[in-house]
Amino acid sequence: MTPPAPDPSGAGPDRRISRKTLLRAAIAAGAAAPLLTTGTVALARDSRSAGTSLTPTPLCDDGDGPTHEQMEGPYFKPNSPLRTDLVTPGSPGTPLTVSGYVFGRNCVPLSAVLLDFWQADASGAYDMAGYAFRGHQFTDATGAFVLRTIVPGLYPGRTRHIHVKVQAPGEPVLTTQLYFPGEPRNGTDALFDPALLMNVRDSGGRRQAAFDFVLDVAGVPGPGEPTDPPTEPPGGTWAPGRAYAAGDRVTYDGTAYRCLQAHTSMSGWEPPRVPALWGRA
Repeated sequence: MTPPAPDPSGAGPDRRISRKTLLRAAIAAGAAAPLLTTGTVALARDSRSAGTSLTPTPLCDDGDGPTHEQMEGPYFKPNSPLRTDLVTPGSPGTPLTVSGYVFGRNCVPLSAVLLDFWQADASGAYDMAGYAFRGHQFTDATGAFVLRTIVPGLYPGRTRHIHVKVQAPGEPVLTTQLYFPGEPRNGTDALFDPALLMNVRDSGGRRQAAFDFVLDVAGVPGPGEPTDPPTEPPGGTWAPGRAYAAGDRVTYDGTAYRCLQAHTSMSGWEPPRVPALWGRA
């Protein structure tokens, strides 16, 4: 008997497709989100085994709870530029694209989530004088993000990794690191966490990776969506839709704030709600 063809989604007789996986597939099909170009949905982690039934609750219980935290390390710098492409012309290294979604714990994709990435260059060095291989971005309306960069180099004591800070509007900052499968140093790096492995594949001299973040927040409609009844903005000089530079000062609801990181403002990212972008003046 001819064995059945493998399921391209990665689900076989020993795996179930989780609600979050199906949601991710539906989003990708309907919104053309920037995922891997294999025609299938890239999974950040394996689904649960067939012997375990899915809970009927609205919780995002797919065998992967909120994304694990990790230390910031000594090389973080605030005020990274707003960009999704960290590669400048002439930069050596293997091109890498990382894509995925940010979900709340109830499987709702989260829009307008801040992701701030930083990493070593191809030789394993961090740019502390400027902002090479540093940049922040926001998830789109479907909760998707995409990062274009290079495979980071190695330096003593660590395996290959990418740092990131993730913050939903008005919520705490998640600081973590993403790892590459099959790296020899994964077994000797004391910080390595297999729950933070990306799915990575080679593609014509490039590498493509996927990872989905799950934040320990309730998924709610994203900022910018209408409220019922409509809310009136409080008084002050801050306004949505403006490009703010680091050091700019505004007032909001009677309090003065100083911009910590250049960004374009949007509803839902008012100064009191985003300490990563605004500090009290």
